[in-house]
Amino acid sequence: MGNALRFLYGGFFKPQSDEPDSLGPHGVTISTVGVSALAHDLSQFDITSQVPQGLSQHVVSSKKAQTKPPPKTPEDAAKLITQTLKNHEKADVEVHTGHLAFYGLPLPHTLVEVETSSTPAYQPQHWKFELHTLPVDAKAVADGDGITVYVDARHRTESANVPREVHESAIRRSKARAVKNYAEADALQKNIVDAGYRVINGPNNDDILVRKYRIRLRGIDAPESEMPFGKQAKEELVKLVQGKSLKVCIYDEDHYNRSVGDVYCNGTFVQEFMLKKGLAWHYVAHDQRPEFALWEKEARAARVGLWASSNPEKPWEWRKNRRNGV
Repeated sequence: MGNALRFLYGGFFKPQSDEPDSLGPHGVTISTVGVSALAHDLSQFDITSQVPQGLSQHVVSSKKAQTKPPPKTPEDAAKLITQTLKNHEKADVEVHTGHLAFYGLPLPHTLVEVETSSTPAYQPQHWKFELHTLPVDAKAVADGDGITVYVDARHRTESANVPREVHESAIRRSKARAVKNYAEADALQKNIVDAGYRVINGPNNDDILVRKYRIRLRGIDAPESEMPFGKQAKEELVKLVQGKSLKVCIYDEDHYNRSVGDVYCNGTFVQEFMLKKGLAWHYVAHDQRPEFALWEKEARAARVGLWASSNPEKPWEWRKNRRNGV
């Protein structure tokens, strides 16, 4: 069986056992009957290598559509389904409609909102809170999977949690700077920074108290700076986020006290961007989302980024070897 279609079945079209219909990763309802039929045909293809009879009859009547042959292998079918999910041009969708209808899978009009670069790829029940950051400085990007961000302490998600002593230090710092007592102002700024905050100069030359978050991009592992493509991974992330405000959906905190989350920049899902660029691995040990595996697989197949090498070293193995002195 072709790996591409097997993966689509296991990732996109796997129904929940207790419900007649299930939701795909982007909230699209998937027909259990259609999935069962697809699973059956995949199994039969393994044994007979025969494409199901009648599949070609389900292409809509269109000159453009009929110039393209029906799928003859699982890989061909996988491409059609994947392209439809990505909402390609109308001429292409006309071809794909018949193949999806053959299995009772969602038709294009039900997939309007499927945009992988902007649709959240997280499960809300596991998501703890959301950050909206100030514009990111290039120096705040540590590597291909780590960013330091700042959030205005006046934001509703932050204001109630600012320690009283931090508020007081910020007020005293402003007063010290007003009388040009910079030594006291610097000492107060250090206290603020030590508490995880800092005071920055706002657009109207006013002081803004902000909270600092170190973000670890959830579900990916980029090459370390000293590794091949480590520098490129950081540079690409800088180009994407520099000067932009980010939306960060926080799930957890790691053992380095970094907030682990999904990051969005102007509608682009940053983890997807890095995986498709071939500048990060899917960090399977910490995240099993099937779309991440698919994006890595696409980059591997295209041999982009670090996948230009036949056997790139995994960053978690590189770190382990460094710890062991290898």
